[in-house]
Amino acid sequence: MMLLDPESLRCFDAVASTLNFRLAARRVALSPAAFSDRIQRLERDLGVTLLARSTRRVELTAAGERLQPAAQQALAALRQCRAAVQGPAAAARTGIRLGTRYELGLSWVVPALPRLEEALPDLRLDLRFAEGPALLQDLKQGAVDVILTSSRIVEGKLESSTLQVEEYALVGSAALLRRTPFRGVGDAPRHSLLDLSEDLPLSRYFLDQVGGSSAWRFAAIEHLGTIGAIRLRLLQGRGIAVLPRYFVAPDLGPGGLRVLLPKIQLQTDTFRLVWRQGHPDSEALQRLAAHLRTIPLQ
Repeated sequence: MMLLDPESLRCFDAVASTLNFRLAARRVALSPAAFSDRIQRLERDLGVTLLARSTRRVELTAAGERLQPAAQQALAALRQCRAAVQGPAAAARTGIRLGTRYELGLSWVVPALPRLEEALPDLRLDLRFAEGPALLQDLKQGAVDVILTSSRIVEGKLESSTLQVEEYALVGSAALLRRTPFRGVGDAPRHSLLDLSEDLPLSRYFLDQVGGSSAWRFAAIEHLGTIGAIRLRLLQGRGIAVLPRYFVAPDLGPGGLRVLLPKIQLQTDTFRLVWRQGHPDSEALQRLAAHLRTIPLQ
């Protein structure tokens, strides 16, 4: 006898409870297509039609009505299996391995942990720090369950949930600007531009809005690898740079950093949680995303 797939049962329970495919798909963090595939697979395995679907409504068939309480009992039994091995306290908490950038993790995720622990007592976050390409590689290889990133990911078989908009600002130290003002393109040759790397220039968020880099000839471009290093060089008065607003917000003031050319609206990014399609804890990841959306970047 073929055993039924627990994830397909979980999908069926979601749609049986909501009678709405899109809402049920969001509840289990699957795309509508992947969700429909799970239901069709379950119907094939059972050899019956569980749901009567039309363009306007979804209804349980007689077989679906019989299956719903049995599916809920089966899912509860699976949770009891975990509790029998790990103990109730361990079974009640789902461990999530979260990959994040160093600075974002230290400035936002770690400070948010107490609020997340209070709101989601059944989740335990284990953090892994890396930069953009390495984070995606960790996700592909299963080293982490989910990553927090603003990188544009176009590869398939991944799910994501939008969190926060990441705004940027062109900034420089007040001391530097007193010595050498920066009022526009004519002053660029008198300043060094501090940036991450040639492959990942944060300056593009500014330069793409003002016609590209060809007209903006800086005295030098210094690549520093991390936004933390850029911030320190800014405070030393060694150049100007584009950095996330949340990251430099504590430094803005008369004796710290100043926003340059504030009338120019820089491009933005969006932070997302990204995980592999069909992840067994996708519902927990959606709940994590929902609570992260309530916590401002800092």
